[in-house]
Amino acid sequence: MEESVTGGALVVRTLQHAGVDTAFGINGAYSDPIYQAALDADFRIVDVRHEMNAGHAAEGYARVRGDIGVAVVTAGGAFTNVLTSIANAYLDRTPVVYIAGSGPLEQEQMNDLNAGIDQVAMAAPVTKFAHRVTRAESIPRLLAQAIRIARSAPHGPVLIDIPFDVVRQSVDPGAVKDYRLSADATGTASEATLDEIIALLRDARRPVAIVGKPFATPGARAALHDFAARSGVPLLADHDGLGAVAGSKQHVGLLQSLISPGEHERPDVVLMLGIRFGLTTALGSGTLIPKTARIIQIDADARELGRLQDVQLGIQADPAATVAALADRLKATGATIDHAPWLTAVSHQAAQRLEAVEAVAETEAEEESGEAIHPLHAVKAIARAVPEGAVVAADGALSQLWLSETIASSPLSHYVGHGYLSSMGVGFGTAVGAKLAVGETPTILVTGDGAVGYSLAEFDTMVRAGLPVIVIVMNNQAWGATWHAQEVIYGPDRVTNNSLANGSYSGVARALGADGVDVTSLDQLGPAIQAALTSGRPTCIDVRVSLAPMPPEEKVVMGGSPFGVIENITLGG
Repeated sequence: MEESVTGGALVVRTLQHAGVDTAFGINGAYSDPIYQAALDADFRIVDVRHEMNAGHAAEGYARVRGDIGVAVVTAGGAFTNVLTSIANAYLDRTPVVYIAGSGPLEQEQMNDLNAGIDQVAMAAPVTKFAHRVTRAESIPRLLAQAIRIARSAPHGPVLIDIPFDVVRQSVDPGAVKDYRLSADATGTASEATLDEIIALLRDARRPVAIVGKPFATPGARAALHDFAARSGVPLLADHDGLGAVAGSKQHVGLLQSLISPGEHERPDVVLMLGIRFGLTTALGSGTLIPKTARIIQIDADARELGRLQDVQLGIQADPAATVAALADRLKATGATIDHAPWLTAVSHQAAQRLEAVEAVAETEAEEESGEAIHPLHAVKAIARAVPEGAVVAADGALSQLWLSETIASSPLSHYVGHGYLSSMGVGFGTAVGAKLAVGETPTILVTGDGAVGYSLAEFDTMVRAGLPVIVIVMNNQAWGATWHAQEVIYGPDRVTNNSLANGSYSGVARALGADGVDVTSLDQLGPAIQAALTSGRPTCIDVRVSLAPMPPEEKVVMGGSPFGVIENITLGG
C-alpha cells in the first residue's frame, strides 16, 4: 500500500477513474506535480506550444468523443491564455475540465510570481462551475463534482484551481475516497409527449429534423438513423450535427439548404434536436425555419425553448435519449411514416442551391485572371477527397463559409468549426484534440491563411506527438472577410491592415519537421491530399486561392442575395 500520495496524484487518479486517458497542456512550475504523477501513472498529457491550443485541443477531443476533454495549465499567463477556450466551450456547451495551477496559499497577497489575479473569479462567468481547492484530500471530491457538472446537461466547461502547496501536499491514501463521476441515465420525454411528436410528424406534409451536437456517439447516431428511417423525416444539421446525419438515407445536408423561394416548398413541421435558435438558424428571422411551421424543440436547457420563435412543443429532455425513445416507440407499434416525395423535393432544393453557387463561381472564374484557384473549386476538390469516416475541422471566416457549401457530400464522421464565439485560430488545437480522440481515423483541418497564423508552432506538436493531421491552408493572402467588408462598406480604396502577402506556410511546416506542399493549380489538390493521407505524416498543403469571390453566406451577412452581387453600402444603410 502507498505510504502517501500527492495532490497531483489524486488529480490523475480521479481523471483515470472518469475514463480519461489523455489531457492537453504546457507544463509549468505550479502544475508540475500533476505532470510528475501523470508520468508515474502512464497518463498521457500532450504538450502543445501555446495554452490556447491546449484548451482548444481539449474542446476538439470532447466534441468528437461526446464526453469530457481535459486541459492542464499553470498559473498567471498560462491561465489567461486558455481563457478564450473556456469562453468558447461555454458558448458551445462543450464539456471540458480545465485544471489550473496557482500560487501557494501561504504566499497569498505577497506579489508573488504568476499571482495577483483571481482565476476562479475570472472563469466564473464562462463556466458552469469554478472552484479553488484548498486541501489535497478534497481533490477527489471536488474534481469529481466538477466532472459531473461538466457531463450534466446542458454540457459545459468547469475550472478547478489548485494552489501549488495543495497540489504538492502528501496525504494518506486511506484518508481519501473516490466519488461518483457521472449519472447512469438521462431524462427523456414522456410517453404522451412521444406520441404527440409522432402524431405531428405523421400529419405533416413537409417535415424536417435539424440535428445538433448531442449526437456525437455511435449509439446516439444509430438511434437517430433508425428514427429517421421509420418516421421518414429528412435530416439536416448544423456543423456539429453534420457527421451524425452522414450515412443516413434521410440525409440532406446543412440547414442552410432550407432557403427556398416558394412557401409550398418550405417545411411545415420542424423537429429541432439539440439545435438552439440563434446564428445558425438566421436569428429567428424565419429565413431558414419558417414562421408558419409547427416547431418541436427538444433541448436539455429549458432556457433555449422558443428563445426566438414560437414553438408548438418545447421539451426539456436529452435530445439523443428522446430520439432513441421515439425510434423504440415507432418500432414497438410497427409504424412507418412515408415522406419519400418530400425527401426527394428537399434534396433537390439542396442540389439546386449548390448549382446556383457553382454557376456564380464559373462566371467569376472566367472573369478573373491569374493563377489562383477559385475557392469553391478548391473546396469541391477537398470534399471529394475526404475519406470515409474522417474528421474535418474548419477555421477561418471565408474558409469555413466556402467549405460549408460542399462538405455535406463527404462521408465524414465529424465536422467541427468555430462555434458561437467565432474566434479565429481555434482550428489547429481542435484538430490536434480530435486526432487524439479518433486514433487512426484521418483528420483534416481546412483553414484560412489568417487563422493558421495563430498557431503555426503546433506543427511541432503534431510531429512530436506523432499526429498525422493534414492542414489545408486556403491562402488568399489576406484577412478575406474583413477585406470584403471594408470594400463593401467603405470602398476599394479604403481597405487597410488586411494584407497577408508574405511567407510560406508549407515552408514553416517543413522547418518544424512536418511535410509541406504548395498547390497552385486545381489538378494538384486532390493528388496532394491523397499523398498526405498515404504518407501518415503531418502535412501542410498551401493552396493559393482567389480573394475576390464572396461565399454565399457572406453575401447574406452583407445584406444581399446568396447568389447575387453585393453593391457598395454606407454605414447605417
